[in-house]
Amino acid sequence: MSNELVIERLMDAPVSALWRAYTDHLGEWFCPPPWRAELVEMDLRAGGRSSVTMYGPNGEEMPNEGVYLEVIPDRLIVFTDAFTPGWNPAGQPFMVGSFEFEPQGDKTLFRGRARHWTEEARSQHEAMGFEQGWGVMAAQWEAVAKRLAAG
Repeated sequence: MSNELVIERLMDAPVSALWRAYTDHLGEWFCPPPWRAELVEMDLRAGGRSSVTMYGPNGEEMPNEGVYLEVIPDRLIVFTDAFTPGWNPAGQPFMVGSFEFEPQGDKTLFRGRARHWTEEARSQHEAMGFEQGWGVMAAQWEAVAKRLAAG
């Protein structure tokens, strides 16, 4: 897809630990420091609310509100900001995102995708630091999952 941004990583943690890190420890890895994330709601089912607020070091507040479109435990999470719960249009949509998990023995092949409606939105996301930001997120997520798998 031409308006898609993708990162792919072989993570040194099993799928089950990555899934648990998502469902139970999202605030620990969701955004790069010095930003921090606070989970507001995670209704992990198609149509369920996804709400995370990111806080910056200078008082910035960035709410991320949307819904889950598809959830397959231990395999796939698809989400968007195009809707709010109840399938209400959310105004100007930015993307449909997905996290894909493919078991590779005791490791996991992870793919993070961001699909945009327009080339302009894709370019904006790229310029915001998609590759670096999602890469840091993936590394932090992997570290939390490794800790959970070991513990």
